[in-house]
Amino acid sequence: MSNFEIVTCDTALCLIGGAAVADIAFAAVLPLVGGFVGVDGGADHLLARDIRPHRVIGDLDSLSDAARTRFADCLWHIAEQDSTDFEKALTRVTAPQVIALGFTGGRMDHALSVLNVMARHPDRTVLLVDADDVSYLAPQGDSIITMPVGARVSLMPLGDVRASVTGVRWAFTDWDLHPTGRNSASNMATGGPVQISAQGPLLVTLPLAHLVEAATNGVRG
Repeated sequence: MSNFEIVTCDTALCLIGGAAVADIAFAAVLPLVGGFVGVDGGADHLLARDIRPHRVIGDLDSLSDAARTRFADCLWHIAEQDSTDFEKALTRVTAPQVIALGFTGGRMDHALSVLNVMARHPDRTVLLVDADDVSYLAPQGDSIITMPVGARVSLMPLGDVRASVTGVRWAFTDWDLHPTGRNSASNMATGGPVQISAQGPLLVTLPLAHLVEAATNGVRG
């Protein structure tokens, strides 16, 4: 796939997809981003909220006629079918952080394909957000996020991972993790710093209430 830059943003950028977008998730994301990119039918979410995107990117087969007309001058049609619309958009934007909204809660195969893309593009700092959760790839090496007592901290490998974690009820050291093997999907913070050491694509999932903490502390290289 030939990639080239379509949108550049100096602050966080939101890619919005066509799956359901809860008002609570949109409200949480809005103050953190400097703009939006509609990913195919996700542009209809922006149309409904009277927000103009930088671009609408994708094969555009799910875009409504109303959004196609309203955003006609910022459509970017990519016809190839070797990648998903999410990957088409992610690999053609440049921003210090990308918040992906409207990519979960719909079809399972679509949600899994988003995780596949995140694992294959670890150079992109992505926060995957919905009404319940914020998920991101742990930085390689050590990272720290401060969490209150009892807060959910889920660690799911998206490939071969070696990891350690402290500051959680079930801490562990130097575990080999794998999607079909060991993981730490139901852990919780003991209160204070949670230190994660990861080598490989490790997905960290926190409650949506901790989106700001994830954006400012949990995702840094």
